[in-house]
Amino acid sequence: MIRSVSLLAALMLSACSTVPTRARYDLIGMPRADLIACAGVPDNRELLPGGEVLEWRQDQAVEGPLNIKTPFSLELDIGGRGTCHLVARLRQGRVAQIEYTGPSATLTGPYSACRPLVLACDHFLKRGKEQLSNKVRKS
Repeated sequence: MIRSVSLLAALMLSACSTVPTRARYDLIGMPRADLIACAGVPDNRELLPGGEVLEWRQDQAVEGPLNIKTPFSLELDIGGRGTCHLVARLRQGRVAQIEYTGPSATLTGPYSACRPLVLACDHFLKRGKEQLSNKVRKS
C-alpha cells in the first residue's frame, strides 16, 4: 500500500515537469498563429534575418508542492520557487526551437515553473491528435 502511494505521488510530481519537456519537441513545426492562440500574446518579440524570436515570461514565482505554515508566521518551503521564460524561435512562420530560461526548478522537476506557459498548447496538441485519429477512423 505504501509503495503504491509513493509511486502515485512520484508520478504526479513528475507530470508537472514532463509537460514542458514534451513541449520542447511537440511544438516544433506548429504554426505561429496556433502558438499564439494557445500560449497567449508574447511579452517580447525580436525579428531576426532568418525569422523571429517570441518570449513569454512567468515572472511570478511558482511554488513547489510542499509549503508548511505554522503559527507565529513561521513558514517552511521545501518545494522551492521558480520562474520561467519560454523562448520560441520561429522560421518561415513555424516553431523551430523551444527553450526555457530562468530558475525554473522546483521540487516537481527542472522545468515545472514553465508548465503554466505551455499547458494550453499541450491540450491544444492533444485535441488536434484526437480529432485527426477520429477522422481516420471514420474514413
